[in-house]
Amino acid sequence: MKKAVVLLSGGLDSTTCLAMAKAAGFEPVCLGIAYGQRHAVELERARKVVASMGVRDFRVVNIDLRSVGGSALTADIPVPKDRPEKEMSHGIPVTYVPARNTLFLSLALGLAEVVGAQDLYIGVNAVDYSGYPDCRPEFIRAFETLANLATKAGVEGARFHIHAPLSGMTKAEIIHEGVRLGVDYGMTHSCYDPDTQGRACGRCDSCLLRKKGFEDAGVPDPTAYTTEGK
Repeated sequence: MKKAVVLLSGGLDSTTCLAMAKAAGFEPVCLGIAYGQRHAVELERARKVVASMGVRDFRVVNIDLRSVGGSALTADIPVPKDRPEKEMSHGIPVTYVPARNTLFLSLALGLAEVVGAQDLYIGVNAVDYSGYPDCRPEFIRAFETLANLATKAGVEGARFHIHAPLSGMTKAEIIHEGVRLGVDYGMTHSCYDPDTQGRACGRCDSCLLRKKGFEDAGVPDPTAYTTEGK
Protein backbone atom coordinates (compact mmCIF):
# COMPACT_ATOMS: atom_id res chain seq x y z
CA MET A 1 0.00 0.00 0.00
CA LYS A 2 1.15 3.50 -0.80
CA LYS A 3 1.55 5.75 2.22
CA ALA A 4 -0.18 9.07 2.70
CA VAL A 5 0.45 11.58 5.45
CA VAL A 6 -2.86 12.65 7.00
CA LEU A 7 -3.09 15.74 9.22
CA LEU A 8 -5.32 14.65 12.08
CA SER A 9 -6.67 16.99 14.73
CA GLY A 10 -9.29 14.67 16.15
CA GLY A 11 -12.07 16.85 14.73
CA LEU A 12 -15.00 15.91 12.54
CA ASP A 13 -13.40 17.02 9.27
CA SER A 14 -9.93 15.54 9.72
CA THR A 15 -11.38 12.24 10.95
CA THR A 16 -13.58 12.00 7.85
CA CYS A 17 -10.53 12.86 5.76
CA LEU A 18 -8.62 9.98 7.35
CA ALA A 19 -11.46 7.58 6.56
CA MET A 20 -11.45 8.78 2.95
CA ALA A 21 -7.69 8.29 2.64
CA LYS A 22 -8.06 4.72 3.91
CA ALA A 23 -10.96 4.10 1.51
CA ALA A 24 -8.76 5.34 -1.34
CA GLY A 25 -6.30 2.56 -0.55
CA PHE A 26 -3.60 4.48 1.28
CA GLU A 27 -1.74 3.38 4.38
CA PRO A 28 -2.10 6.49 6.55
CA VAL A 29 0.71 8.04 8.54
CA CYS A 30 -1.15 10.43 10.82
CA LEU A 31 0.29 13.67 12.14
CA GLY A 32 -1.18 15.61 15.05
CA ILE A 33 0.05 19.04 16.09
CA ALA A 34 0.17 20.23 19.69
CA TYR A 35 0.45 23.96 19.13
CA GLY A 36 -0.66 25.35 22.48
CA GLN A 37 -4.32 25.34 21.46
CA ARG A 38 -6.85 25.93 24.21
CA HIS A 39 -8.81 22.90 22.92
CA ALA A 40 -5.92 20.43 23.28
CA VAL A 41 -8.48 17.77 24.18
CA GLU A 42 -8.80 17.26 20.43
CA LEU A 43 -5.48 15.38 20.42
CA GLU A 44 -6.83 12.94 23.00
CA ARG A 45 -9.69 12.30 20.60
CA ALA A 46 -7.22 11.88 17.74
CA ARG A 47 -5.53 9.06 19.66
CA LYS A 48 -8.90 7.33 20.04
CA VAL A 49 -9.61 7.81 16.34
CA VAL A 50 -6.36 6.25 15.16
CA ALA A 51 -6.80 3.32 17.56
CA SER A 52 -10.33 2.67 16.31
CA MET A 53 -9.27 2.90 12.65
CA GLY A 54 -6.25 0.64 13.02
CA VAL A 55 -3.69 3.32 12.16
CA ARG A 56 -0.24 2.02 13.06
CA ASP A 57 1.75 5.24 12.72
CA PHE A 58 0.55 8.32 14.61
CA ARG A 59 2.99 11.08 15.47
CA VAL A 60 2.55 14.31 17.38
CA VAL A 61 4.74 17.36 16.81
CA ASN A 62 4.95 20.07 19.47
CA ILE A 63 5.17 23.68 18.31
CA ASP A 64 3.93 26.17 20.88
CA LEU A 65 2.26 28.95 18.93
CA ARG A 66 1.31 30.75 22.13
CA SER A 67 4.64 32.52 21.78
CA VAL A 68 3.31 33.96 18.51
CA GLY A 69 -0.24 34.58 19.72
CA GLY A 70 -2.67 36.59 17.66
CA SER A 71 -5.52 34.09 17.91
CA ALA A 72 -8.29 33.28 20.35
CA LEU A 73 -7.06 29.68 20.19
CA THR A 74 -3.53 30.48 21.35
CA ALA A 75 -3.79 33.75 23.28
CA ASP A 76 -5.91 35.33 26.00
CA ILE A 77 -8.57 36.50 23.56
CA PRO A 78 -12.23 35.54 24.07
CA VAL A 79 -13.65 32.94 21.68
CA PRO A 80 -16.67 34.43 19.86
CA LYS A 81 -19.98 32.85 20.83
CA ASP A 82 -23.50 32.72 19.37
CA ARG A 83 -22.58 34.39 16.08
CA PRO A 84 -25.27 34.16 13.37
CA GLU A 85 -24.39 32.15 10.27
CA LYS A 86 -24.33 35.27 8.08
CA GLU A 87 -21.73 36.86 10.35
CA MET A 88 -19.61 33.71 10.35
CA SER A 89 -19.44 33.75 6.55
CA HIS A 90 -17.95 37.27 6.38
CA GLY A 91 -14.51 38.38 7.47
CA ILE A 92 -11.75 36.51 9.26
CA PRO A 93 -12.56 35.79 12.92
CA VAL A 94 -10.17 36.00 15.88
CA THR A 95 -10.05 32.18 15.98
CA TYR A 96 -7.85 32.32 12.88
CA VAL A 97 -4.36 31.11 13.84
CA PRO A 98 -1.77 33.02 11.75
CA ALA A 99 -0.36 30.80 8.99
CA ARG A 100 -1.52 27.62 10.79
CA ASN A 101 -2.26 25.46 7.77
CA THR A 102 0.93 26.62 6.06
CA LEU A 103 2.89 25.48 9.12
CA PHE A 104 0.96 22.23 9.44
CA LEU A 105 1.34 21.29 5.80
CA SER A 106 5.04 22.11 5.94
CA LEU A 107 5.48 19.66 8.82
CA ALA A 108 3.40 17.06 6.98
CA LEU A 109 5.52 17.59 3.88
CA GLY A 110 8.71 16.99 5.83
CA LEU A 111 7.25 13.79 7.27
CA ALA A 112 6.15 12.69 3.80
CA GLU A 113 9.73 12.99 2.57
CA VAL A 114 10.97 10.89 5.47
CA VAL A 115 8.40 8.07 5.12
CA GLY A 116 8.43 8.06 1.32
CA ALA A 117 4.88 9.34 0.82
CA GLN A 118 3.88 11.53 -2.09
CA ASP A 119 0.32 12.15 -0.96
CA LEU A 120 -0.82 14.47 1.84
CA TYR A 121 -4.36 14.78 3.17
CA ILE A 122 -5.80 17.80 4.95
CA GLY A 123 -9.41 18.25 6.03
CA VAL A 124 -9.91 21.89 5.07
CA ASN A 125 -13.36 22.93 3.95
CA ALA A 126 -14.24 25.96 1.83
CA VAL A 127 -18.04 25.77 2.07
CA ASP A 128 -19.07 25.58 5.74
CA TYR A 129 -16.11 27.38 7.27
CA SER A 130 -15.42 30.52 9.25
CA GLY A 131 -13.59 32.62 6.67
CA TYR A 132 -10.08 31.22 7.07
CA PRO A 133 -7.91 32.10 4.06
CA ASP A 134 -5.82 28.92 4.41
CA CYS A 135 -8.88 26.73 3.82
CA ARG A 136 -9.37 27.89 0.24
CA PRO A 137 -8.65 25.71 -2.84
CA GLU A 138 -6.27 28.41 -4.11
CA PHE A 139 -4.12 27.93 -1.04
CA ILE A 140 -4.02 24.15 -1.47
CA ARG A 141 -2.98 24.47 -5.13
CA ALA A 142 -0.29 26.99 -4.24
CA PHE A 143 1.12 24.76 -1.49
CA GLU A 144 1.22 21.78 -3.84
CA THR A 145 3.33 23.86 -6.23
CA LEU A 146 5.61 24.81 -3.33
CA ALA A 147 5.91 21.18 -2.23
CA ASN A 148 7.23 20.13 -5.60
CA LEU A 149 9.70 23.02 -5.79
CA ALA A 150 11.05 23.13 -2.24
CA THR A 151 11.89 19.49 -1.49
CA LYS A 152 14.70 17.09 -2.29
CA ALA A 153 12.12 14.50 -3.31
CA GLY A 154 10.44 16.96 -5.67
CA VAL A 155 13.72 17.99 -7.28
CA GLU A 156 14.60 14.32 -7.79
CA GLY A 157 11.36 13.59 -9.62
CA ALA A 158 8.75 12.76 -7.00
CA ARG A 159 5.38 14.41 -7.48
CA PHE A 160 3.58 15.49 -4.33
CA HIS A 161 -0.20 15.72 -4.28
CA ILE A 162 -2.12 17.65 -1.63
CA HIS A 163 -5.57 16.14 -1.19
CA ALA A 164 -8.35 18.28 0.27
CA PRO A 165 -11.33 16.02 -0.47
CA LEU A 166 -13.74 17.96 1.76
CA SER A 167 -13.08 21.29 0.10
CA GLY A 168 -16.31 21.58 -1.89
CA MET A 169 -18.56 19.69 0.53
CA THR A 170 -21.07 21.06 3.00
CA LYS A 171 -20.83 19.90 6.61
CA ALA A 172 -23.90 17.73 6.07
CA GLU A 173 -22.31 16.08 3.02
CA ILE A 174 -19.13 15.46 5.02
CA ILE A 175 -21.13 13.78 7.77
CA HIS A 176 -23.03 11.63 5.27
CA GLU A 177 -19.74 10.48 3.74
CA GLY A 178 -18.26 9.74 7.15
CA VAL A 179 -21.30 7.74 8.20
CA ARG A 180 -21.04 5.77 4.95
CA LEU A 181 -17.40 5.00 5.76
CA GLY A 182 -18.21 3.96 9.33
CA VAL A 183 -16.83 6.99 11.19
CA ASP A 184 -17.85 7.18 14.85
CA TYR A 185 -18.33 10.92 15.31
CA GLY A 186 -18.83 10.45 19.03
CA MET A 187 -15.04 10.17 19.30
CA THR A 188 -14.38 13.49 17.57
CA HIS A 189 -14.04 16.99 19.01
CA SER A 190 -14.68 20.29 17.25
CA CYS A 191 -15.23 22.88 19.99
CA TYR A 192 -12.86 25.84 20.30
CA ASP A 193 -13.66 26.47 23.96
CA PRO A 194 -14.41 23.22 25.83
CA ASP A 195 -14.88 23.04 29.59
CA THR A 196 -12.47 21.32 31.97
CA GLN A 197 -14.19 17.99 31.29
CA GLY A 198 -13.67 18.33 27.54
CA ARG A 199 -17.34 18.97 26.81
CA ALA A 200 -18.18 21.22 23.87
CA CYS A 201 -19.47 24.73 24.59
CA GLY A 202 -22.14 24.47 21.89
CA ARG A 203 -21.86 28.19 21.15
CA CYS A 204 -18.58 28.86 19.30
CA ASP A 205 -18.48 28.99 15.50
CA SER A 206 -17.15 25.45 15.26
CA CYS A 207 -19.85 24.03 17.52
CA LEU A 208 -22.61 25.89 15.68
CA LEU A 209 -21.40 24.66 12.28
CA ARG A 210 -21.11 21.11 13.64
CA LYS A 211 -24.63 21.23 15.13
CA LYS A 212 -26.08 22.54 11.86
CA GLY A 213 -24.23 19.86 9.91
CA PHE A 214 -25.80 17.03 11.89
CA GLU A 215 -29.21 18.70 11.74
CA ASP A 216 -29.02 19.19 7.95
CA ALA A 217 -27.75 15.64 7.49
CA GLY A 218 -30.58 14.20 9.56
CA VAL A 219 -28.03 12.34 11.68
CA PRO A 220 -28.18 12.35 15.50
CA ASP A 221 -25.47 14.56 17.01
CA PRO A 222 -23.37 12.44 19.41
CA THR A 223 -21.50 15.45 20.83
CA ALA A 224 -21.31 15.93 24.62
CA TYR A 225 -22.22 19.58 25.17
CA THR A 226 -22.20 21.59 28.38
CA THR A 227 -25.62 22.29 29.88
CA GLU A 228 -25.30 25.90 28.71
CA GLY A 229 -24.48 24.82 25.17
CA LYS A 230 -27.39 22.41 24.67
